[in-house]
Amino acid sequence: MALDAVEAIRQLQDRSSAKRRSAAKRLRRLGDSAAGPALLEALKNEVRDSRTWETQYQMAMALGTCGSPSDLPYLRDLVLQRDTLHAVHTAGGDAIVRLSYMEHSHTEAIRWCMSTGNETLVGGAMQGVAMLRLALDQETVTDVLDFIEARSPQDGIYFWPAVAASGWRGSERTTSSPHASPAPDPMSPKPPRTPLPGTTAPTDPCKRSRTPGSS
Repeated sequence: MALDAVEAIRQLQDRSSAKRRSAAKRLRRLGDSAAGPALLEALKNEVRDSRTWETQYQMAMALGTCGSPSDLPYLRDLVLQRDTLHAVHTAGGDAIVRLSYMEHSHTEAIRWCMSTGNETLVGGAMQGVAMLRLALDQETVTDVLDFIEARSPQDGIYFWPAVAASGWRGSERTTSSPHASPAPDPMSPKPPRTPLPGTTAPTDPCKRSRTPGSS
């Protein structure tokens, strides 16, 4: 039987990383704002162990659906730290956009992510834009495309902007690339729209391999 919110919150403190990860995934599905504070504290503890990167990813993603804009300062600080894991940058970008959208500041959040120059963070932000199906203003669209096109298609940053672009109006430019190798999130409540021609969508990189000690 699936965990309810109270059980999942309690399980965030389990000694097993796999169970903590399962609890975070469940809370992400439930989207219960009451879980926000517990997820924030759990993530703060989890990031101390580099072996549990999959769990950190799921906790950050869950915080994006259960948290509040008051969590944004911590997330921004987290993704700026040099030792923050790659997967957390992806989830952090997604969560930052989601939480900023709650107070209608997602455009500023996207620009902030781009200002860091962190391609993984921006990729996560674009994942959030695509999943929420946000329509961006023309100036932001242009800035996003400028950022993307300055990078190599082999960096894998093209996919989520390509998915999100179906909601962008007034631009004749495209983010489609035959070399894009994106990472759609399997925990999405709805699958992303069909990729633009020339793009592919392999499984979430957080599921490709396991790090010893991560469960």
